[in-house]
Amino acid sequence: MDPKNHTTISEFLLLGLSEDPELQPLLFGLFLSMYLVTVLGNLFIILAVSSDPCLHTPMYFFLSNLSFVDICFVTTTVPKMLVNIHTQSKDISYTGCFTQVYFFTTFAGLDNFLLTVMAYDRFVAICHPLHYTVIMNPRLCGLLVFVSWVVIFWVSVLHIVLMTQLTFCIGTEIPHFFCELDQILKIACSDTLMNNIFLYVATALLGVFPLTGILFSYSQIVSSLMRMSSIEGKYKAFSTCGSHLSVVSLFYGTGLGVYLSSAVTHSSQRSSVASVMYTVVTPMLNPFIYSLRNKDVKGALGRLLSRIISCL
Repeated sequence: MDPKNHTTISEFLLLGLSEDPELQPLLFGLFLSMYLVTVLGNLFIILAVSSDPCLHTPMYFFLSNLSFVDICFVTTTVPKMLVNIHTQSKDISYTGCFTQVYFFTTFAGLDNFLLTVMAYDRFVAICHPLHYTVIMNPRLCGLLVFVSWVVIFWVSVLHIVLMTQLTFCIGTEIPHFFCELDQILKIACSDTLMNNIFLYVATALLGVFPLTGILFSYSQIVSSLMRMSSIEGKYKAFSTCGSHLSVVSLFYGTGLGVYLSSAVTHSSQRSSVASVMYTVVTPMLNPFIYSLRNKDVKGALGRLLSRIISCL
């Protein structure tokens, strides 16, 4: 039987962040803590938005969706890594690896789309305040989220369909702590031209276009703020964008950092360590950014915690 036939592959080997046995307990404790903080933090945001009538607005509707996506995003990669560290195993099944690629691509793309939609929401609120409630009606908000899910669903499915046409050698090692699409294409034993072409197209669709939309929205926001005569009005208007700008900077900044680190260094381990920033750290920090910089969210979280404590 041909050893390169992809039907003979039952599993891949994830090399992880480090092969040093002494570091494994530290990595397990660190990532378990970060995972729990991420899930609990984003869950509190969702509960606060859904339980507080004051937060039933388009901005917080998108925020709760972003928190849900972040929970799913980090759950795609970290639990499997924790299991491998705990069992001292590097195995991940062929099906499990492709499933991980699918969901990672899906939730990373949704993060991009939701951040773009949130930028558009701020653009309408600041540049067209009198028409805000008419433009950002519940139907449009739901439609924007629905379209984002549909687009990323089909993009991810096409990635997987193309990947199933590839062949892999037995005992293939993945120099990462999860199955990342780019890494999978690098270790394939067959031609990946079509996969790479579609990857570039998808990157433009899921990365460049959303970022362009964000930059355009904020260019219009800045232009609108410059025309305001009141300094207090400028500060109040732009303060509503502070949390979103921080999250956008963190998400795209860490993503760009990973890209540059992989381009500059040939060390797969360094690239894997850098990718921790946008796969784990960013989803963990998002709830803190929104709760610390936003009085409405902070107040809603305080009321939610008070109700929880009173019920205990």
